[in-house]
Amino acid sequence: MNAKALFTGFFVVAGLFGPASPVFSQQSPPTSAQAKQIEALVNKAAALVNSKGKAVFPEFRKSGTEWFSGDTYLFVYDLKSNVLFNAAFPAREGTNTTGQKDSNGKLFHHEFIKMVESKGSGWVDYMFPKPGQTQPSQKWAYVKAVNIDGTPGLIGAGFYPE
Repeated sequence: MNAKALFTGFFVVAGLFGPASPVFSQQSPPTSAQAKQIEALVNKAAALVNSKGKAVFPEFRKSGTEWFSGDTYLFVYDLKSNVLFNAAFPAREGTNTTGQKDSNGKLFHHEFIKMVESKGSGWVDYMFPKPGQTQPSQKWAYVKAVNIDGTPGLIGAGFYPE
């Protein structure tokens, strides 16, 4: 293969998988101890939601517990982008997040749903204000598919890697 063909081939492949591609538009999720804790928390909470449904939400709302402490809190959506539960932002409950973007224009709620529909669980990064703040910060959320009293949905929690 000549150098020109190799060079051209590289740019064709780079165009397919370059920065504009959604597959590579995000950094890898952190492999920190905090990331592992969030994943374990969501998996444990998902098991409770799958077995007890919305009845566990009051427990998830209690501040100072494993479910809601500092910047760590759980959120639950159905797959139509309706917020069913959000410990840190209860005013969001009952709202629909369709079309809402982060400060970089990312449809992160849509990305949550896409993640659980395609893989069952996974990490999504986005910009979101910390509780009590208005300026967005980078956040990573781990989301997992759940069944909430017969309704397919997702549960998640995230952290700010700063």
